[in-house]
Amino acid sequence: MKSKDIRAKFLNFFKGKEHLIVPSAPMVVKNDPTLMFVNSGMAPFKEYFLGNAVPKQNRIADTQKCLRVSGKHNDLEEVGYDTYHHTLFEMLGNWSFGDYFKKEAIAWAWELLTKEYGIDKDMLYVTVFEGSDDDDKLEMDNEAFDIWKQYIDEDRILKGNKKDNFWEMGEQGPCGPCSEIHVDIRSAEEKAKVNGRDLVNMDHPQVVEIWNLVFMQYNRKANGSLEVLPNKHIDTGMGFERLCMVLQGVQSNYDTDVFTPIIREIETITSSKYGEDEKIDVAIRVISDHVRAVAFSIADGQLPSNTGAGYVIRRILRRAIRYSFTFLNQKEPFIYKLADTLGNQMGEAFPEIKSQERLIENVIKEEEQSFLRTLDQGLLLLDKVIENTTSKTVDGSRAFELYDTYGFPLDLTQLIAREKGYEVDEAGFDSEMQKQKDRSRNASATETSDWVILREDDTEEFIGYDTLTADVKLTRYRKVVSKKDGDQYQLVFNLTPFYPEGGGQVGDKGLIEVPNGDIVYITDTKKENNLIIHITKQLPSHLEDTFKAVVNDEHRRLSASNHTATHLLHQALRTILGTHVEQKGSLVKPKSLRFDFSHFSKVDADQLQQIEDFVNARIRENLPLEEQRNIPMQKALDEGAIALFGEKYGDSVRAIRFGQSMELCGGTHVKQTGDVWHFKIKSESAIASGIRRIEAITNVAVGEYFENVDKQYEAVKQVLKNPAEPVKALQNLQEENASLKKQIEALLKDKAKNLKGDLKNEITDVNGIQYLAKKVDLDAKGIKDLCFELGNQSNNLFLLFGADNNGKAILSCYISKELVASNGLNAGTIVRELGKFIQGGGGGQPFFATAGGKNPAGIEEALKASEDYLK
Repeated sequence: MKSKDIRAKFLNFFKGKEHLIVPSAPMVVKNDPTLMFVNSGMAPFKEYFLGNAVPKQNRIADTQKCLRVSGKHNDLEEVGYDTYHHTLFEMLGNWSFGDYFKKEAIAWAWELLTKEYGIDKDMLYVTVFEGSDDDDKLEMDNEAFDIWKQYIDEDRILKGNKKDNFWEMGEQGPCGPCSEIHVDIRSAEEKAKVNGRDLVNMDHPQVVEIWNLVFMQYNRKANGSLEVLPNKHIDTGMGFERLCMVLQGVQSNYDTDVFTPIIREIETITSSKYGEDEKIDVAIRVISDHVRAVAFSIADGQLPSNTGAGYVIRRILRRAIRYSFTFLNQKEPFIYKLADTLGNQMGEAFPEIKSQERLIENVIKEEEQSFLRTLDQGLLLLDKVIENTTSKTVDGSRAFELYDTYGFPLDLTQLIAREKGYEVDEAGFDSEMQKQKDRSRNASATETSDWVILREDDTEEFIGYDTLTADVKLTRYRKVVSKKDGDQYQLVFNLTPFYPEGGGQVGDKGLIEVPNGDIVYITDTKKENNLIIHITKQLPSHLEDTFKAVVNDEHRRLSASNHTATHLLHQALRTILGTHVEQKGSLVKPKSLRFDFSHFSKVDADQLQQIEDFVNARIRENLPLEEQRNIPMQKALDEGAIALFGEKYGDSVRAIRFGQSMELCGGTHVKQTGDVWHFKIKSESAIASGIRRIEAITNVAVGEYFENVDKQYEAVKQVLKNPAEPVKALQNLQEENASLKKQIEALLKDKAKNLKGDLKNEITDVNGIQYLAKKVDLDAKGIKDLCFELGNQSNNLFLLFGADNNGKAILSCYISKELVASNGLNAGTIVRELGKFIQGGGGGQPFFATAGGKNPAGIEEALKASEDYLK
């Protein structure tokens, strides 16, 4: 059975069980500070389990893109070395929100596996929670045990501990016992030797967990205690790749048609063969897995970068590159070429991977080129480290420096060191790594208490599109203690005019007026799992009172101005550059805006002017805001609305139109474009291959910008003695400056020429070497010219010149090439060592090098010390 048919059968089965089939949520998580990426099938449904939102239907099924590379669920280092762990994987799942429970979940799982998919029941084992005698004092899940006895022999039902059979989403939140289904795909001969039940949960590559049925019935509180949930839920997750392995009768996930097309393409491009050499096999598995994770992340809007989620994606890609570099001998980019195969393989189920294919290729190719250059640089640095290592062990701190500063991975350092007869102090490396982790953890450590619920029946509602003030009641609050931000409180109201950070727009600021006259300042507003959270340094008094919420009008008005400008900018870019332009990110603040978009070349000055003029023309037209708050998604798209990749939309959406600009957007906007006042582009740049960034300002910031420009213009005029034509005066000044520079250069050449004759007479013989060390009154270029002119007239020449240029010290060393070859002298090494006298450093080639420093007083000592190299 082909993988696409396996996927379809799962979804159709649960559709027949009255489940709503929903598309996969974007893999990159927004509005959840506890997650960077969706790491399990239940993550997109957290708000339903937490009771913060109501699902469209109580029964749902889907296939969800998941990424496990950080935090509690981190499979990265296993990937490639075994045949069943992955970074990106699909999780097939069925969900019940307060509807069916264990009886139905177990029955349907058994029916699908044994009847629909035809898996022999003698290949299956199941586990149930055995209970715990720790602080939770949980009893064994006898209910699940008794249900399973109806379907499978009792000796195939195993009791599992809390680690394996009690599922928790994190330190806090919904949790419960789980029942895993394991499959044994070993041969009959192997099964005769070892009973399969003894290999369950033992990391055996052919006895693997295939499906986990989680029975959500508890809530873990901040103090560690458990409370029973008012409604019981079902959360199941089945590994799609593992299921394909079982149904396609192979012994590895990588032998399924999920991976074989990518593996065949890697073999073709790299002239390697899968299945003959374990090191090559590991590398091919790493690359075929990692390219999927990186490609889907880019398609969902997360580009590789140096921070946060972007750093995780860069790390995954760099792991793939270093395996291709080390084991497949690939010194040029090639992983980007796999995007086409991946698109053909998965584009039907996940159309974003096909529609974003060109962007994926460009981003991966640029990352490959960059990291391959880093590897080359790291090899040179590692050579120097080994050269300066007196023992046969490379210091762990130096290995960590290569990793931390230059991105050079430890395993590659170990491999190269081993080839040269050295080993690496891995314990020292681990120690430095742990210190860094501790510093990072301590800097960001937070402690979040449980929510204190004041009102259960109120609906948290955003009313900020229509008003900036409202009478509100507090429904819940919690305290957050952070080493970085200190003590804070997070407040949730029954309704709020405060806009929470989202869609690139920063959250509102403002205040809460308490009836007794107290003022509580709201420093930020965020969204977390469907809750609008108001952040403050103090808790209001009289928690049961009605408060008056007041949004900072200036902050909101200017943010709205910049948000509207991003829509007009998007329209301008698509009109002037082409409809291939798509928004790839934005940041909307009161003082500025930032807009990232797909485009494959620099936007030139004429185009930038056209874009700016286009936006300002729409501003002058004073186009009114046309807002549709609950328009069906498809209807909005049919009317021409632009939806952004990586965003999660519901069936009903909010559409914003200004003239011909129409986008799906939840942000705040001006009532008419004239309120933006004016739009000014400050810069345009590249942030990744195929991704450009425009930074701009509107409204008050534009006024401030032009005021500053006017002040600078007046200051320039004063410097120029207030000429009638300042531009012409500047041109005259530039021409005069160029003429004087030419005169100075001619004088310096004459000076060097005269100096050359004098210095030639000062050259002495030291051990058969023509030697001169002297302080001269020339700039760096003049010294270089002098060195080569003298060098052309003498053999076996060693020169060291020092100069004081406006308080900065220069040392330049010239050595005849025949001396470099015969005596092993190296100008680069010499100036680096002599640079300590002038409190600086430098380098260059063996026959000519220069050092700079901040201590001209040390020049004479350096000149004297140079003679030591000739003795």
